[in-house]
Amino acid sequence: MPDTADLFRADEYPRLTAGVDEVGRGPLCGDVVAAAVVLDPERPIAGLNDSKKLSEKRREALFDEICQRALSFCVARASVEEIDRLNILQASMLAMKRAVEGLTHGGEVLEPELVLVDGNRLPRWRYRAEAVVKGDSKVAAIAAASILAKVVRDREMCVLDAKYPGYGLAGHKGYPTKVHMEALQRLGVTPIHRRSYAPVKALLADS
Repeated sequence: MPDTADLFRADEYPRLTAGVDEVGRGPLCGDVVAAAVVLDPERPIAGLNDSKKLSEKRREALFDEICQRALSFCVARASVEEIDRLNILQASMLAMKRAVEGLTHGGEVLEPELVLVDGNRLPRWRYRAEAVVKGDSKVAAIAAASILAKVVRDREMCVLDAKYPGYGLAGHKGYPTKVHMEALQRLGVTPIHRRSYAPVKALLADS
């Protein structure tokens, strides 16, 4: 895999540029998780890429490296209740807003000069920001954010798998796979399932 310097050009952005991404719009259960990362130009990280293009082992290794080398990072979320109340798009925007607002450095709030968000929509906030389509494959800080968000959410789904056995959450991470749908039919809806999502809503209506 090429080095980060070959994949991403960071010199066109201000030094305090935060990359933001979220994970978990599609699953039927669990929180939506967002991360914001400000990388340190003095401590580059090789091999950053869209988390979906990396193996689980590589994501885990990069997760630790990002936490050690980044100038600042924050992982935040919107809950299942917020997803059902606001809708998944607005909940995702809320999670991203919380992630950026949670950035600190040296015990003080870190105010990014620019925020680059993966996708084509921006939260309503005070920051100077740009939406970058496929940003997790183009911008190092967004790639780093995608890795943090995915690793945190995947780990949480493994914990929830132990709490709610039989649904296969550790495997499919909450996505509407055949295994998950069959388990929902057989075992019913849990408190971590998103009641506003059509397959879950349909099951509740039939019960």
